[in-house]
Amino acid sequence: MAEAAANFGGSTQRRGWLNKRLMDHLDALEAQSVYILREAFNKLDPLGLLWSLGKDSNVMVWLCRKAFFGRVPFPALFCDTGKKFPEMYAFRDRYAAEWGLNLNQEPCPPVEEMDPTLPPAARSSARKTYALKNLVQRLKLKAVIAGIRRDEDATRAKERYFSPRGENAEWDVREQPPELWDQFKTEFAPGTHIRVHPLLHWTELDVWRYIRREKIPVVELYFAKGGKRYRSLGDQDITHPMTSNASNLDEIIAELEATRTPERAGRAMDHEAEDSFERLRVAGYM
Repeated sequence: MAEAAANFGGSTQRRGWLNKRLMDHLDALEAQSVYILREAFNKLDPLGLLWSLGKDSNVMVWLCRKAFFGRVPFPALFCDTGKKFPEMYAFRDRYAAEWGLNLNQEPCPPVEEMDPTLPPAARSSARKTYALKNLVQRLKLKAVIAGIRRDEDATRAKERYFSPRGENAEWDVREQPPELWDQFKTEFAPGTHIRVHPLLHWTELDVWRYIRREKIPVVELYFAKGGKRYRSLGDQDITHPMTSNASNLDEIIAELEATRTPERAGRAMDHEAEDSFERLRVAGYM
């Protein structure tokens, strides 16, 4: 360690170098995402922003406000299952107003109307797909911005920044355009619905480091109380907390740097049949 510090001119200089490396990395992530958001705004109209109230979608709102000079110039979309945590609804009401969002909400249909062959948690989650489809139809949206990341799930790792869907939002992984050297396909056949994924290249750690740097508000359930915290937020009945004492941003980041537990380990859906999530994605899930 002493030798390494000496190579960088002492521990203080070494810390400064490491901090600059991290800053450069976050700046690069931010620049890429802002570029994608502006491309979407220029090429795809009308456009909407999916806001789930989670850490990723809050970062996405923040990036939009950076990209468009302090405002979000398209509607924010909230699919209301009626089963979110009270803290999430309080967060929605406060920050929709503070961030000046044009919030469009859609109630999810009852679970009884969902595919009965899906496992229970996946069947409950499928409700959001139909609420989103209703929003897309009502607002006549050509594209929707969503905050998914490749590192979340093997199915999402197959996604593209600009992902074409069928007229009913169905996703065919075999029909995804190549995206090489940051060349994105933004022109598609009439009737094609587009999902835009500005955070695709981020990791969970990137998100939390950016939240710390930018001081982005997040739902308080992410912070440990009584030895438990939520790492991923969904509906109350299908989302479970993890054992943790991480009660602030620095502790969350340190915890994630050391853990090998999957981010969605607290989501009941991720413990059901292996193909459940892929079936939802093919049908138009977030």
